[in-house]
Formats: sequence, C-alpha cells, structure tokens
Amino acid sequence: MTVMEQRGAYRPTPPPAWQPRTDPAPLLPDAEPYRVLGTKAADQADPALLRTLYTRLVHGRRYNAQATALTKQGRLAVYPSSTGQEACEVAAALALQGRDWLFPSYRDTLAVVTRGVDPVQALTLLRGDWHTGYDPYEHRVAPLSTPLATQLPHAVGLAHAARLKGDDVVALAMVGDGGTSEGDFHEALNFAAVWQAPVVFLVQNNGFAISVPLAKQTAAPSLAHKAVGYGMPGRLVDGNDAAAVHEVLSDAVRHARAGGGPTLVEAVTYRVEAHTNADDATRYRGDAEVEAWRRHDPIELLERELTERGLLDEDGVRAAREGAETMAADLRARMNQDPQLDPMDLFDHVYAEPTPQLREQRDRLRAELAAEAEAEPAAESEAGAGVGAAPEGTHR
Repeated sequence: MTVMEQRGAYRPTPPPAWQPRTDPAPLLPDAEPYRVLGTKAADQADPALLRTLYTRLVHGRRYNAQATALTKQGRLAVYPSSTGQEACEVAAALALQGRDWLFPSYRDTLAVVTRGVDPVQALTLLRGDWHTGYDPYEHRVAPLSTPLATQLPHAVGLAHAARLKGDDVVALAMVGDGGTSEGDFHEALNFAAVWQAPVVFLVQNNGFAISVPLAKQTAAPSLAHKAVGYGMPGRLVDGNDAAAVHEVLSDAVRHARAGGGPTLVEAVTYRVEAHTNADDATRYRGDAEVEAWRRHDPIELLERELTERGLLDEDGVRAAREGAETMAADLRARMNQDPQLDPMDLFDHVYAEPTPQLREQRDRLRAELAAEAEAEPAAESEAGAGVGAAPEGTHR
C-alpha cells in the first residue's frame, strides 16, 4: 500500500484557473528613461526649483572635488566620490519633507549634506574617527551604510513602524546597482510590497559595481523591471536630469505617503571618478566611455536649460560657483584641524548593555593607555639626560 492509498490520505484536485493577483502592466517602467530637461515637460517645471537644483549641483561638484583632494592629502581614509551622480544625490534629499527619513549608502555623503548634515560630520566615518559623525535623529538621516544594501531592510522597518503608529513618514533608501545583487535588496522589496510600507527605493545605476559591469549582474531589461516581481511600480529615469529625478522621486514619495505603498526608481547615471581613491578605473573601462558621459553632465544639462529660458545669467553662474568655493574653503579649513579623539570611545554605543567580553577589552585598553602615560615622563627624562653627554669610549 502506498502513502496515497492509505485511508484519509490527501488527494490533490485540479487547481482553479490561475489569475494574476496584480495586473503587471501599470507596474512596468517606461521603455526609455524619463527626461524633463530639453523636452516640453521642462516648460512646466518650477523655475525656483530649477535654480535651487542648479546651485545645489554646483556646490555638490565642488564638495566632491574637495573631499577627493582631502583624501589625497591624508585627511580622509577613503572617499567614494559621487561626481557625475550629483543630480540623484541632490534630488533625493530635496524630494523629502522634514519628517521623512533618508537611508544613504557610503557614496551618498552629498545627499546627506544636502539634507542638512554638517559637511565635516558627514565625512567623519570616512575619516575613521567614529562610527558616524552626526545624530541620525537631528536630520532624520540614517548612518552611512558601508555594507551593501543592509540599509534597505532598515528603511522598510522604519517605514512600516511609522505607518502602524499613524505617523505621516516616508523613508527613501538609496543603493547602487551592485546592491541589487544582494539578498538584503530582495528581502527589503518583498517585505515593503507585502506590507505596503511607505518607502521609496532609489537605485543609482552608475554602470559598475566597482569593476563589475551591470551586464554581469543581471539579465533583466532594466533594474526598474525588478519591481514588478515584488508587486510594486518601477520607474526608469535619466539620473543626470536633476529635474526629472526630482519629479519622479517626489511622485513616489507622495504615492507612498498617500498609502499607495513602495516604488522602485532606477536612475541611469554614471560614476565619472574611480570607485574610491584605492581603485584604478582604467583597468575596466576606457576614456572614450567616460568622455561620452561627461557630455551628459548633470550640471551642464541644467545650466543649458536655465540659460536658454532666461532663468540664469553670468551673475547667477558666478554666484553659485563663489558660494561653492566658500563652502569648500570652510570644509578644507575644518578638516585640516586634528580632532581630539579618545580611544575609549570605541566601546561607546556598541551595545546598550556592554557584554562581558566588551568590558574585558575596554579594561585591557584602559590599562594599556595608563601604562603608556606613566612611561612617557620616564622616557622623556632619559632622553633629556642624554643630551650633550659624550658617547661611551670617546673623549671630549
């Protein structure tokens, strides 16, 4: 007698005709990245917003250049530049309300600064001074996330909790194209869609996960198409068109705030600089490719639009650049000051209640520091006594 022949055994019946739970058509992204600049849609754009975006982009470009220079001078341990991606960075921060939360990745320091965080505090992690240099609750900006995509489930959790509490809050989580290959990406999108959490996922597709091109990560028509598999809308936008990115993200934020659930936005952009100062980008891409993207520069695109519409003149361009130089000078001056660091701070904020192992490590370091402090005066005294003394076996 087989299992299926036993009395009371489960005998499957033919399933009913399968019907999709959700019509996929409205969730599919456009065939081409959405654009505003250089199209008729630009006529409807708010001139004040365009000017604000332009000023922020100019400041952002200078911020990236100054931070890169500080890395070469040894003032930063590492800096992942977002040069060429400034439109995504600025638009992401400006699309949010003050009560909303931003969840950045390690490359998104410009978005963090645009959100209102002090530039020096935004670089503290990359300087190696502290786990994060700013209070996340002050500006509602989560710590910069170095592990790929781990900030995405955090964003979903916060957004879901806010909805359960009745708080009118949206979370915007930023990630690179490489992060979409991580399990955290799948988990975050799946939970967000099932819970209808008020969260927006912004994928900055800059072409490479360090040296790995997008074609070696996915065979999907676009990263925005991945949204359909989770049951959320996917949007495809020109990531170098600041007005388009701001419009698409603002729409997604409003959609989430109104109870419509999450949206996945793919911004097609390009990382002009190397991955970090430790990367040699010439080993995996050519100069011609980089130059082609430089001709699609986000600042030049917006400056051309504003100039042609009579919304920006030479004085406006000069004012934006001078403001950027003032910002860079202040950042440079403050970053050239050596911070006063206490090694014992390493053990703060690791756990709410320190573990026995952590207390043991803390006590051991405290003892080592005390021993070094006691040894320093003796060493200085010996060095002072030896000044001017004749070496053994010699005559004056």
